[in-house]
Amino acid sequence: MIDRDYCVMMARYNQWQNRNILSTLDGLSPEELKKERGAFFGSILGTLNHILWGDHMWMSRLEGTEAPKIDAKAGLEMTPTLAVWGAERFRMDGHILLWAEGLKTLDLTGDLTWYSGVFDRELTKSRALCIVHMFNHQTHHRGQVHAMMTQAGLKTAGTDLAFNPEED
Repeated sequence: MIDRDYCVMMARYNQWQNRNILSTLDGLSPEELKKERGAFFGSILGTLNHILWGDHMWMSRLEGTEAPKIDAKAGLEMTPTLAVWGAERFRMDGHILLWAEGLKTLDLTGDLTWYSGVFDRELTKSRALCIVHMFNHQTHHRGQVHAMMTQAGLKTAGTDLAFNPEED
């Protein structure tokens, strides 16, 4: 279904898009970042925090490491400012890229079992599906952020995967 190259490509895409978001939002007031905009996670910063929290959660599952100590709702306030989000995002993006670069074919096979707080039960899915989901989750919610940035009157950068300069 997927291979190491797919994971590296998506990790690079994730990194590129997050850099674009950070540079576009630079200078936007804290009030505008936290303004309720009718999105699923409310604000731009709330949605960015949700993506970051989700990446922490999925990486802990995929690597078998400790999960975030906060739940998804508290994850909406994981970082209080854009500067803190940018620093945490930089670290997580680097972590995901290093993880992807180190993957072996065997790492992409088999099942992953975890306890889901959302469903309040243990779930088992294929490891490959979970990895695809992590990257899709990032892209999906960044699309919401992109829409909110457009609503805020910001000029946004391109988001097409095929035009990621990291893939030239």
